Amino acid sequence: MAASVVGKSSLRAPDLLHRVLSIFPQEISFAFAYGSGVFRQEGYNENQKNMIDLILAVNNPVTWHQNNLKLNRSHYSILKYGGSHLVNRMQQDYGAGVYFNTLIPFEDRLIKYGIISTSKLITDLLDWDTLYISGRLHKPVNILHQTQDTGLEQALKVNLQSAIHASLLSLPETFTEEDLYLQIASLSYTGDFRMLLGEDKNKINNIVKPQLDRFRNLYTDYLNRTPQLEWNCKTAKYEV
Repeated sequence: MAASVVGKSSLRAPDLLHRVLSIFPQEISFAFAYGSGVFRQEGYNENQKNMIDLILAVNNPVTWHQNNLKLNRSHYSILKYGGSHLVNRMQQDYGAGVYFNTLIPFEDRLIKYGIISTSKLITDLLDWDTLYISGRLHKPVNILHQTQDTGLEQALKVNLQSAIHASLLSLPETFTEEDLYLQIASLSYTGDFRMLLGEDKNKINNIVKPQLDRFRNLYTDYLNRTPQLEWNCKTAKYEV
């Protein structure tokens, strides 16, 4: 499964992401990096050192935070004084079930990392409870680590299939490959007030256009197995 989701990083030092991962407790079931600090997006200077964003899924968040507080106490806000149980309570009870540490210096970059429980991740992939992490995984990401977990692997597949099916509901009877990927990429931004206020209005185009090959690698196998779709070679469009 990882081969179909992972995209080649645009970072000049390909081992940088794994060096970042090595500073954390290693009880991680799934880890990926995403965003403009990992993949090129239109409107960003390639030499600009954007923050590196990561998501780490762990089976036991309390234990993981406990160990991470020993290794990386400075990463945490004032919540560290409440210990791992308080941090986990904030993670589980608020927002999308993700706890973030941000603006962490690492070598000559800044990193931001979010912690989510493996069970919460699987639920979001299958049911789109929040679309917060499942939506990020609709787009190419750089998978850094994945344990052998059939439940998680199946949920990752279902998430991509669901993205195709949901997008088809909003597309006309004929559409280009790029139209489909733009619609898929827009799913996680639907209803996001940031797209009306502060976010670049061309954000979705900026994500998809430089990464068409990565989207193609991510979705081609699933599209070929979608019976209601037919590729018209003459028009270079899909037909429903």
